[in-house]
Amino acid sequence: MMTRAAVRRAGGEALHFTPDHPPERDDFEGLVLGGGADVDPALYRDTAVALGEVARASAQAVETEQAPWRSRIYAPALWALRKLLARAPGGDGLDAGRDELERELLARAIGRGLPLLAICRGAQLMNVHFGGTLYTELREFYEEMPQIRTVLPRKTIAITPRSRLAIALGTTSCRVNALHHQAIRTVGQGLDVVAREASGLVQAVEQPDHPFRIGVQWHPEYIPQHRRQRGLFEGLMAAARAGR
Repeated sequence: MMTRAAVRRAGGEALHFTPDHPPERDDFEGLVLGGGADVDPALYRDTAVALGEVARASAQAVETEQAPWRSRIYAPALWALRKLLARAPGGDGLDAGRDELERELLARAIGRGLPLLAICRGAQLMNVHFGGTLYTELREFYEEMPQIRTVLPRKTIAITPRSRLAIALGTTSCRVNALHHQAIRTVGQGLDVVAREASGLVQAVEQPDHPFRIGVQWHPEYIPQHRRQRGLFEGLMAAARAGR
C-alpha cells in the first residue's frame, strides 16, 4: 500500500504481484521488491551467525535525536500498517511462495535490463540472487549499542560519494528507519556496498554497471514526508522511462 503510493507519487503506475496473482506477461518497466517475510536461509545455504564479536570490535555510539513533529504524526499509523503487511503465511516467518515469485521476477527484470529498487527483505533477496549471504539474526549485534527499531528516521548512515544511491538521495549522509532483524553478510558478486551504519552493518548495495539497481535496508516508503527518500522512487521512475 505505502509502496504503491510512493510509486504513484513519483509518476508511475504500480502493479501488485502475489503468488496467487503473478504477472501474466512481462509488461512492467521496473521492479520494486518490498519488505516482509524473511528470506529462506536455504536459498543461501547459511546458518544463524552470532554477531557479538563483530559488534564488540566496531561498536560506536548510534546517534539519535528528537523526531520532527511531522514524523511523530506519521509514526503510530505507519507502525501498525507495517506490522499488518509484514505478516508471513507460515509460523516460521518464511514465505516460500513469495520467495519463488520474487526470485522469478528479479531474474526477469535483470534479464530485461530493467531498473530495480529493493527494500529491506528485497535488498536481502537481491544480494542472495547475486550469490551473497545474510545474517539471519541481528540481536547479538547490538549488545554494546542501542538497537534502534522504529519507523522514524533515527539511524544515521554514511553513503559512498558519487554512488547512484548518493545521487538519488542527494546526500552522503542521512537518517533512516530500522525495522529489520536480518542483514547482508557477504556481498553478492557484482554489487557494491554504498551505505553503512555506524556499527559497520551494510545499509545499501547497488549494481554499479546499471543506471538504477539499488537495494536499501531501510523503508523509504514509510517516510514519504522526507524529500530525499522520495528521490529513490523518482530515480526508479526516471530510469524506467529512459529504458523504454
